[in-house]
Amino acid sequence: MQNLFRYLKPYRTECLLSPLFKLIEAAFELIVPLVVASLIDKGIAANDGRYVLKEGLILILLGAAGLIFSLTAQFFAAKAATGFSALLRHSLFETLNEMDFSELDTIGTDTLITRMTSDVTQIQNGVNMFLRLLLRSPFIVFGAVIMAFTVDVRSALVFAVLIPCLAIVVFVIMKVTRPAYRKLQEKLDRITGKVRENLTGVRVIRAFHMEDRETEDFTGMDREYASGVERIGRISSLLNPLTLVLVNLFTAALIYTGAFQVDNGFITQGALVALINYMSQILIELIKLANLIILISKAVACADRVGELLTGENKRKNNTLDFPQKKNGVPYISFENASLRYEGSPEAALENLSFMINKGTVTGITGGTGSGKSSLVNMIAGFYAAAEGSVKINGRDIKDIDEKALRERVAIVFQKNTLFSGTIGENLRWGDPEATDAELWEALKVSQAEEFVRKRKGGLDYMLEQGGKNLSGGQKQRLCIARALVKKPEILILDDSASALDFATDLKLRTAIREMEKSLTVFIVSQRAASIMHSDQIIVLDDGKISGIGTHAFLLRENGVYREIYNSQFPGDAE
Repeated sequence: MQNLFRYLKPYRTECLLSPLFKLIEAAFELIVPLVVASLIDKGIAANDGRYVLKEGLILILLGAAGLIFSLTAQFFAAKAATGFSALLRHSLFETLNEMDFSELDTIGTDTLITRMTSDVTQIQNGVNMFLRLLLRSPFIVFGAVIMAFTVDVRSALVFAVLIPCLAIVVFVIMKVTRPAYRKLQEKLDRITGKVRENLTGVRVIRAFHMEDRETEDFTGMDREYASGVERIGRISSLLNPLTLVLVNLFTAALIYTGAFQVDNGFITQGALVALINYMSQILIELIKLANLIILISKAVACADRVGELLTGENKRKNNTLDFPQKKNGVPYISFENASLRYEGSPEAALENLSFMINKGTVTGITGGTGSGKSSLVNMIAGFYAAAEGSVKINGRDIKDIDEKALRERVAIVFQKNTLFSGTIGENLRWGDPEATDAELWEALKVSQAEEFVRKRKGGLDYMLEQGGKNLSGGQKQRLCIARALVKKPEILILDDSASALDFATDLKLRTAIREMEKSLTVFIVSQRAASIMHSDQIIVLDDGKISGIGTHAFLLRENGVYREIYNSQFPGDAE
């Protein structure tokens, strides 16, 4: 929670002015009962029309001044709250983009979406109401008590008993609702995740005719969330009735005791009216305060959830070492007993990997499903850190290299292709915003995408839909490869990124990549033996461990796992 206060610093002036103007407005409101008492005792009782007119004008001026100060306070509160939420969302977005894959896997996309949207909105509303009411309402409550004592001490003792009773009610309600609101937001996370999953997999759901089951699952989650809202609502709804009951009981007690005071001549009728007005002010402000406390409870629960992400940001290591230069006798990339363990997993995904890669070589990585191929190349890109051992580039541990410097030299094309809404040219320039059209066409030529972009799509200005939905799977893969090539990286990782290509196009792609600059170091992850068989060396993984390293011919003779993969695709051909 404390981490969030820094986003209010640019709005320090507004945060001071809003409560200040609210307090001035409240001060005017506290004067009103005294004016009314004077009007009754000196004007109406004495039948003095001029005095009544004068006091009436004072009441109008107090109301007008209070309105002006109230609107001004609300303006400053709204400005501070909206500015605060904008800065908070911006910081959250930056934090999400800086998270490593382990953090993203642990937190989950659905939770991140909820915290970026619903949680921040609740915090914004809480800040707005906090600035407007949190000082004003207590000020009027305690101010009304003090003013009541100035009118009549004996009658004001009713107020002194009322305040502690109300404080106990408010504290108990807040104590119960705050953790409940946090659990409610977690249920909202699950609903968001379910909606996201269904929207992403809508075609699969319809293909298997599972609409009814998914609707039933969502309805169950929605009912659970609704029952949680109702449960908290029932608890929160007790606040206003309990407050009203207490205040009305004490108001009745005040009228009863006040009547005796008036009859005995201890106080005037105007003073009794003033005391009742102060009790009414307390009632109104306590209702506001009760609603504010409910809103603040929501905001605090949401702030705790958002603060967890920003706390993680503070703990994240900010490396400043530049990308290391080539050293004689030191391998370009080396794994030294490197192991990888995903968050929450009891078993290692990769275990005790040790090998070396020379610059300018092509390395194939293969193995069965779940053997750890993608995990290995993700460690090279710095997406996952080694749990034990180390991954080094030019002798320096990747953990110590500045993330930006590393990513500028590494380009990776993932198994799942992602393109963004915009033109083909705009998507390719993710690799290099300053790339010329000629450089884009050169990358398209190498990735075997030039022909369909030029002839079928009409050029670089062809507009892609979100996710590249208006392209085939093979076309998306080739554009993603071209985007990586535009970056002109030192290390190119193709993580099963040609699976949708036919064998002829795949062969042309690999040939074109090998003919590129000789300093380019390439990793090809594939279960296609044809895609990796001409690599300088091949790493075979089996259940997270290295089963064999060598050329195609060597592994075909000496490694059973590789031989099985090859023979399953080229039956009868052992050569």
